[in-house]
Amino acid sequence: MNDENNKMGITITGTPITEAQTANNNDCAEATEPAMQAEIVVEEEQVLTEDDSTTTPIEEEEEEENDTELRDIKAAIEEQAREDEQPQSSNFTLRKILGGDILSAQLLRNNIWLIVIIVIFNIIYISNRYSVQKYLIEIDKLQNELEDAKYRALSSSSQLTEKTRESHILDILKTRKDSVLKMSDRPPYIIDISEQ
Repeated sequence: MNDENNKMGITITGTPITEAQTANNNDCAEATEPAMQAEIVVEEEQVLTEDDSTTTPIEEEEEEENDTELRDIKAAIEEQAREDEQPQSSNFTLRKILGGDILSAQLLRNNIWLIVIIVIFNIIYISNRYSVQKYLIEIDKLQNELEDAKYRALSSSSQLTEKTRESHILDILKTRKDSVLKMSDRPPYIIDISEQ
C-alpha cells in the first residue's frame, strides 16, 4: 500500500489532507481513497499514543471554534424560541407583510376597535348590497307585470272600440233579425218647445 502511495507522490502526515491539497494532485480520483484509508490508520495510531494532557494548538483552536459555533447556534435557537414578543419595527417591507409580521399580537391589541368597526361596516355593506339586489329583482318583476297589464288593457280597449262601432252594431242587428230597429233615412229634426 505504501508503494502505491509513493508512486503517486502522496505523503502521509499526521494532519488530515484538505480538499485543496487533493485537488492540486493530478491523480486525485485514484489517490483519494488510499490516502483516506492511510489517514484513518494514522489518526487511530495518534489517538492511541497521545495523552489527554498534551494537545496541539491547532486542536485547541478547533475546539474553540466548535464551542463558539455551538454558542452561536444556541443563541440563535433561543432567540427564535422566545415566548415574549419582540419589539415591533417601524418600517414594514413587503417581506414582513407577506411573512405575517404585521399580524403580531401587540399590533392587533392596539387596533382591536378599528378592526371591529371595519368588520361591522363590511357586514353592513354586504347585507345592504344583498337587500338592494333583492329590491331590484322585485322591481324588475313588477315592471314586467305592469307591461303585461298595459298590453291587456290596450287589447281590451281596442276590442271594445271595435264592438261599439255603428257599422258593427248594424251588422249584428241585420244578422239576428230579432229587433225592429233600423237606421233612419231622414235626418233628425229639432223640435222647439217654448217655455210658456
